[in-house]
Amino acid sequence: MRGLVVLAALLAAAFGTEVFVGHQVLRISMANEAQVEKMRELETMDHLQLDFWASPSHPERPVDVRVPFTSLQAVKVFLEQNNIQYFILIKDLQRLVDDEKAQMVRQRSRALSVETFNYATYHTLNEIYDFMDLLVAERPNLVSKIEIGYSTEGLPLNVLKFSTGGPNRPAIWIDTGIHSREWVTQATGVWFAKKIISDYGKDESLTAILDKMDIFLEIITNPDGFVFTHTQNRMWRKTRSINAGSSCRGVDPNRNWDAGFGGLGSSRNPCSETYHGPHANSEPEVKAIVDFVKQHGNIKAFISIHSYSQLLLYPYGYTKTPVPDQKELDSIATAAVTALSSLYGTSYRYGSIITTIYQASGGTIDWTYNQGIKYSFTFELRDAGRYGFMLPANQIIPTAQETWKALMVIMEHARDHPY
Repeated sequence: MRGLVVLAALLAAAFGTEVFVGHQVLRISMANEAQVEKMRELETMDHLQLDFWASPSHPERPVDVRVPFTSLQAVKVFLEQNNIQYFILIKDLQRLVDDEKAQMVRQRSRALSVETFNYATYHTLNEIYDFMDLLVAERPNLVSKIEIGYSTEGLPLNVLKFSTGGPNRPAIWIDTGIHSREWVTQATGVWFAKKIISDYGKDESLTAILDKMDIFLEIITNPDGFVFTHTQNRMWRKTRSINAGSSCRGVDPNRNWDAGFGGLGSSRNPCSETYHGPHANSEPEVKAIVDFVKQHGNIKAFISIHSYSQLLLYPYGYTKTPVPDQKELDSIATAAVTALSSLYGTSYRYGSIITTIYQASGGTIDWTYNQGIKYSFTFELRDAGRYGFMLPANQIIPTAQETWKALMVIMEHARDHPY
């Protein structure tokens, strides 16, 4: 195995890509608060280069950690010495990465229309941007593309606007891919776009929504990071901004919003996956949405889609104080996860961010809620951890289909309760 790791390192040097040969993903179960604290201690051991896919919060919630081959022995000894239970979720991450790349190559072909686009595989940024252009070309009376800004590296921040006309109508915002490695979210966003143009005029409920409201859909919210996951490091999460005084790049764009910014559940360490950035809205990808929301002034629902864990969350993440509309949001979430599970039986948990998963400061929907957008929700899509961020492509369409059912519940409520 060590020979393979050396070979992998040589390949990485030659091709400039992160290689995950021998990396394992461990699922760690904590029996009590003392073990949670031990896991938090492990999280601070930077020399081990651990990638926490799910951070330690409380004993009822297991922790998923990607462990490099060179750190496996040290981590397992640490866990065993502290009587902390674990099992191997993914034995060799590189095999999943290779399988995913091979599947993309097999399925790759240039789509000549929205109908011929392959919704059952993962796509690059250019392929998704080409799809957006096809969509606009085929249905110009229903969908248009707008640029709300540019990323750190100068890529356009493209948003699809679905509208049947009229100035500054009430609107619904949906974004996918704010964390770049969560590929099922961008793929789901593509499927949503096709679903909207297919169902308008046929599905009574969606037609009623679009006859009254606009829908804005940002499929690639973090384009720099997304490109990096395809070309350099499949596990990249953050933006690609340069951090002064640090060799570590990027900011967690879901800790960069002006809602409890810099508080617990975010990090001041630029090398951390949850680094909040030098100040709120420092990331152009975040500021573009902030400016758009403020300038629009009539957004009624804001839905940010992540993976994984099968959760539907509403504010707050930065404080335990319940939002004034908690009862209504909880009722919507109940109906939404019920609708979602009706298709394939997928089980979702729901509730406020801080009570359902952990404290997280500077998050998207906390800021949107504080801007007066009552119907602010975050999804964490499939799965519950078997594959994590490496969800097989054959689950893209089922994931999108079931999530759409939940989305419709939220959008229908926003349509019927304009508040």
